[in-house]
Amino acid sequence: MLYRLLAAVSALLAVLPTPAAGAGLDERIDAAVAPVADAISSAIFYAVPVNGNQFPLIVGWLILAGIVFTLYFRFINIRGFAHGFRLLRGDYTDPKNPGEVSYFQALTSAVSGTVGLGNIAGVAVAITIGGPGATFWMILAGLLAMSTKYVECTLGLMYRLEKADGTISGGPMYYLSRGLGANYPRLETFGWVLAIIFAVCTMLGAIGAGAMFQANQAYSQLFAATGGATGFLAGKAWLFGLGYAVLAGVVVIGGITRIGNVTAKLVPSMAALYILACLVVLFSNVGQIPAAIGAIIDGAFTAEGVTGGVLGALIVGFRRAAFSNEAGLGSSAIAHSTIKTKEPVTAGMVALWEPFADTVVICTMSALVIIITGAYIGGEGVEGVQLTSAAFATVMPWFPPVLAAIVFLFAFSTTITWGYYGAKAASFLARESKAVLYGFKFFYLAMVVVGCTMQLGSIVDLADGLLFIMAIPNLIGVYLLMPVVKRETDRYWARLRSGEIRSYRQAKAASDA
Repeated sequence: MLYRLLAAVSALLAVLPTPAAGAGLDERIDAAVAPVADAISSAIFYAVPVNGNQFPLIVGWLILAGIVFTLYFRFINIRGFAHGFRLLRGDYTDPKNPGEVSYFQALTSAVSGTVGLGNIAGVAVAITIGGPGATFWMILAGLLAMSTKYVECTLGLMYRLEKADGTISGGPMYYLSRGLGANYPRLETFGWVLAIIFAVCTMLGAIGAGAMFQANQAYSQLFAATGGATGFLAGKAWLFGLGYAVLAGVVVIGGITRIGNVTAKLVPSMAALYILACLVVLFSNVGQIPAAIGAIIDGAFTAEGVTGGVLGALIVGFRRAAFSNEAGLGSSAIAHSTIKTKEPVTAGMVALWEPFADTVVICTMSALVIIITGAYIGGEGVEGVQLTSAAFATVMPWFPPVLAAIVFLFAFSTTITWGYYGAKAASFLARESKAVLYGFKFFYLAMVVVGCTMQLGSIVDLADGLLFIMAIPNLIGVYLLMPVVKRETDRYWARLRSGEIRSYRQAKAASDA
């Protein structure tokens, strides 16, 4: 694998244009990408003025979906939550069912693609701009996002493609093409167009945001933690990138089964470590917790002294939640479609836990640490992950290097999951070609190395824009197909209440008797 990876990097560097005198390769690429990135970013993140605030329409598109699905499915985010937990702990797991991963492995795979720097650095930015009140709206948006995930992931499993070798392909590419065609024959071509747009954006977004950006940020954090310009990693970005790519490749090449096995161990461990650190800070300032909660609630509805007031806090909170859990983008449906089950609704029930873990738990813990320590007050020049690190350092001065390691794990988990998403999108466009599937994976890993050695600039802006473009074709299809999910949901609840659907343990005990 290392030989192929080096060959891919060499081939890539060979075709890149030679930089002009006085201009580095970074600057040359940035100059070429910048016009495209600016055009896409300005379109997808177009904002309208609302009471003195700039409200990005894409955020409204995502939040509106959460509201519509929550109401249409009669608060499935609450009704299905407990049943989702029973599925996760294996009560309804039948190992004979078709699929590749367990409920828990699918959840951790999907969470690994969303839990990242946004949960640490992004929350700090939200509070710096929107004040403590942004936390309240962030939590609300996370709860609404649970309903969006439910619909996406139910559809992902409902229209997945089960291959002869037992592997699974699923996600928006398939329910946009197969689902719309089956339920709206006149829209079959339209569905394929939406699926192709989604797949292209998934591939390119995965390369930029999943490979290049995550590896770049992982290197930057460890570079700073190991002494910066005088440390071990100084001048060794390519070597770090190569090692990072090899580690990621060991997982990515193995497909969703290996990804699920790794994330089932990695995601709970890194989340538990981060939450434990948050609890240490909170218990060390236990007397200030009521005041912090009061500041969140008061800030949500008064937001005195915050730019834009209440609306400003609301916009920032909603935006952070939307960018953190990716509900509406459809990416998680690719992972959840591989669950070993014959019941599509169960994939949606399990998916409810994803925004809950990502936004409601981890982002809220980050916010409480920053608020309770007061690190966001008067911290001019300190923002993002540095602000979060400073908050932890008020109680644990030795913690910043540990936080750097956690950031590395968050970045790594995102890299391996988005490598799978991008590869599945590529194989969809190539009619399930395994050659294209693995070819994309090696190219993806090569871009990990390149990402570590570059100042990304416009490439990250382009990748962000492409990722959020995914929400447009995805949600158009989901709106059209939500009556299908509604019928499937009603049938599932009826069968569950009648006893037709029993837990696997109950069914096995009955058959043994």
